[in-house]
Amino acid sequence: MCGIVGYVGPQQAQNVVIEGLRRLEYRGYDSAGIAVVADHAIQTRKKAGKLANLEAELLASPISGSNTGIGHTRWATHGAPNDVNAHPHISEDGSIAVIHNGIIENFAMLRDKLIAEGVTLSSQTDTEVVAHLLSKQMKSTPGLADALREVCQVLTGAFTLVVVHADTPDVVVAARRNSPLVVGRGDGENFLASDVAAFIAHTRNAIELGQDQIVEITPNSIEVTDFFGKPAPFTEYEVTWDAAAAEKGGFDLFMLKEIAEQPKAVADTLLGRIDKSGKVTLADLGLDDAFLKTIDKIIITACGTAYHSGLIAKYAIEHWTRIPCEVELASEFRYRDPILTPTTLVVAISQSGETMDTLMAMRYAREQGAKVLAICNSNGSTIPRESDAVIYTHAGPEIAVASTKAFLTQIVACYLFAMYLAQTRGTGYGIDAATVALELSDMPGMIDLVLDTTQGVKAIAKELINKQSVLFLGRSVGFPVALEGALKLKELAYMHAEGFAAGELKHGPIALIEDGIPVFVVVPPQDDELHDKIVSNIQEVRARGALTIVLAEEGDESINEFADHIIRLPKVPALLQPLVATVPLQIFSCEMATVKGYDVDQPRNLAKSVTVE
Repeated sequence: MCGIVGYVGPQQAQNVVIEGLRRLEYRGYDSAGIAVVADHAIQTRKKAGKLANLEAELLASPISGSNTGIGHTRWATHGAPNDVNAHPHISEDGSIAVIHNGIIENFAMLRDKLIAEGVTLSSQTDTEVVAHLLSKQMKSTPGLADALREVCQVLTGAFTLVVVHADTPDVVVAARRNSPLVVGRGDGENFLASDVAAFIAHTRNAIELGQDQIVEITPNSIEVTDFFGKPAPFTEYEVTWDAAAAEKGGFDLFMLKEIAEQPKAVADTLLGRIDKSGKVTLADLGLDDAFLKTIDKIIITACGTAYHSGLIAKYAIEHWTRIPCEVELASEFRYRDPILTPTTLVVAISQSGETMDTLMAMRYAREQGAKVLAICNSNGSTIPRESDAVIYTHAGPEIAVASTKAFLTQIVACYLFAMYLAQTRGTGYGIDAATVALELSDMPGMIDLVLDTTQGVKAIAKELINKQSVLFLGRSVGFPVALEGALKLKELAYMHAEGFAAGELKHGPIALIEDGIPVFVVVPPQDDELHDKIVSNIQEVRARGALTIVLAEEGDESINEFADHIIRLPKVPALLQPLVATVPLQIFSCEMATVKGYDVDQPRNLAKSVTVE
């Protein structure tokens, strides 16, 4: 949450920072602000609401030209989303500007101490405290990096802090603890940001920052130290996508573009990992075969959409490997005293690699002696860096807040791991896994076929625009698909939506069925043992007046008389059906939000990367 940009170099800082904030607005859009250093003074502009409000303010009230600047787009935690609470925050003497992502957990104590010392605070934020502490610290510790280092010693919580000082016009300093921050190395210019997307138009050379590190950038230098002033090692890498990948590319919405990119995202995630015989290769996994053969329990931990990918993975892992698999909400995991041993493998799934709940869950698991495998879309992010092993998905940048292509690639990565594990352990289900692996290779084309259903699904959304609630039903791997369909509708259209295991209808949820309520039903393939049972479930809700929208494979005529609408899916194995069944539900939610007039890419109250607990 919150987007951060820092720049120093020959270009006009305002232009670079605003451009970077546009690419990071998905991280929070409660307010936006900028600070530049010019003529031994700091100038700021900040406005509540989306970035466009800040841009209008800059047109109405320009700031002086400067080659050093920082910018922030906010997801509000402490204090209402108004102009005063927007970042940057300025010290009382006007010499220091601070932007922040995260939460300073002990800010109340620090604030009260500052007030007792006579400092006047103007905002309700935890961030402003840092500006005043820095100003005070610099009276005894003149260097900005050294002063920030001292201040960090008294802060608790998760934070990325980026600061500038009026008297150092060519320096930007930042600190990182449990919150994302990357450095962009340019030619005679350098960058700081929450995400490489902010500077990808200028450089593809990035630096990973480790935990509890300070970085100081000037136009020609990058210095990384720890919180105690010692030089700290860092890793440089090249970003594999370019600026065009983070643009809409002719689509009206990022979400529509990302839905359309799903065949390529799945293909890229599969690339080089399945050979013609169905053998799976995970060359950079990082777990040796000896350990894989000792695993006696797998726990998948994740949040939101990633959690749903874990629920799907459980079916494949247990089927092919016969290893017990649990799926846990990361936010709850470490608080329930889970049973972990050295032969437990924890799989942490996160698109951004910075999801705080998931990060803390995996840290807890490692402390308890378990090994952690990360499934992640962001190279160089915290979760894969702190894991014992990683499988990267290759979805490319996902800008829309509601996840689409990342979800499908997470499922694919989980399947690949399950197949590899079955192959390594030599289970009797390894042959089945190899067969499905070859069918998995065909899935990009199958997803392409589903995308041809777009117009029909959009028509259904327009028909249902005045409905108050929508229900989703599924069985087996269709159940997590139902959960994901409901989540998308909540995220985008702000509608009451629930996903249920269809077999649970009679145990309570059928009480929700009333005349005209839309019910989406994910029907397993015809040869699946649950097919006939879910057809019965369709009849049950239809008999009570439900409007049924049925997702069923081509050629399945058994559902025709019980369906008000039919969305056809390509014939695929039951375990792979989520990869095609999810897509129409994504399109439906996107269209429902569009016809209601909502902001699809930036839905209210949400942010892309949840970097606070």
